[in-house]
Amino acid sequence: MAIIQQIIFLAVLGTVGGLVFKRASLIRNTILLGRDEDRTDQPGLRFATMARIAFGQKKMFDRPLIGVMHFVVYAGFLLINMEVLEIVLDGILGQHRLFAPFLGSFYTFLIGFFEFLAVGVLITCSIFLLRRAVVKVERLQPSRHREMNGWPELDGKIILLFEIVLMVAILTMNAADTVLQEMGSTHYTPTGNFAFSQFLKPLFAGWNETSLIIYERFAWWFHILGIFTFAVYVTYSKHLHIALAFLNTYFSRLTPKGEMNNMPDITKEVKIMLGLTTPDATTGAENAIPERFGARDVPDLSWKNLMDAYSCTECGRCTSACPANLTGKNLSPRKIMMDTRDRLEDIGRIMQANDGKFVDDGKNLMGDYISNEEILACTTCNACVQECPILINPLDIILQLRRYKVMDEAQAPGSWNAMFQNLDTNQAPWKFSPGDRFNWADNLKNGS
Repeated sequence: MAIIQQIIFLAVLGTVGGLVFKRASLIRNTILLGRDEDRTDQPGLRFATMARIAFGQKKMFDRPLIGVMHFVVYAGFLLINMEVLEIVLDGILGQHRLFAPFLGSFYTFLIGFFEFLAVGVLITCSIFLLRRAVVKVERLQPSRHREMNGWPELDGKIILLFEIVLMVAILTMNAADTVLQEMGSTHYTPTGNFAFSQFLKPLFAGWNETSLIIYERFAWWFHILGIFTFAVYVTYSKHLHIALAFLNTYFSRLTPKGEMNNMPDITKEVKIMLGLTTPDATTGAENAIPERFGARDVPDLSWKNLMDAYSCTECGRCTSACPANLTGKNLSPRKIMMDTRDRLEDIGRIMQANDGKFVDDGKNLMGDYISNEEILACTTCNACVQECPILINPLDIILQLRRYKVMDEAQAPGSWNAMFQNLDTNQAPWKFSPGDRFNWADNLKNGS
């Protein structure tokens, strides 16, 4: 029987590993569709940023209570997986509590610590679920934010329920295990009572040994299959940030948030016009006119923009801080990131159907997913960038889409065109000559 279980376990483990690898490869390939961008400078500062923001959850603690609860789930997820390692090894080797004989009483303490975390995760996930379903936190409600309709709203609830059930499974498994130890069941290594599951032992009062073994094995399989299912599910869910948050914060922008990246080709032309440089007489791809100004579709964005889209937690902090959204404009920075990810997912499916190659489907990120009204509503205030707990930059995508509409398709609003003309002729947004620019100061001196 043990051999059959090992074979089944190895088959499941191999299948899950293959599915996760296939999905991770597709995500990597779609991210690499983006333009190249060097984010390898200042590795020390980058590691410090990752440690502070991803590991330390610093920005989550801007809202202390939520920060503490999120940290409980985060720490629980990381540390409880150490117990999962033992379960996986047990499954591969056909053992039960492999580490118990080697660690002795420390093993009992360690499992008790994991149970403490499991209870914390269970309580915290229950609170988060109530906030979504009963309290109805405004930034998470589809009635207010259309991007949360359907799957995004359901996804958040599914994962919370999933974690609650998994924690119940591991606690009841441990309780049934200790009852079987007390019965002297030969397969169950004596460990003594664990910190929290010992209080669940009355649930199994009156159960015979066979029934307990069936339940303990069911809970064991349910827990590990749940973990495996979670590993696959996460690659399709907003919870992909569990893995990508570390990379995303490491490769985050180190320059000040308010600094906009100039377009090198435009900068070069302006410098030539001003006589600050001379035209480069050399020829080659590096001096060619770019195919497109700004971004129309995801390949026009950088790989970091695309990683941002996959890393988005859909928490809505960016949208709740966006002044355009708060005043009723049709802009949600969260939707910008979700739309970019949706476009990447569609492209990924096309690539899967065409041996890893992208075949044009006649759609573009700009227009088919994100509207003109959305990108024109942005004030470039950087509130969304400031609020993101894992340093995602929705503004960078908005600016590149807007550059495409203005520079490539010449579809700027009339008021913008007037401002551009004033900048060109008067070196100021206002329609008066440069010589009159400081007249207002003279009026102040004269007391008028």
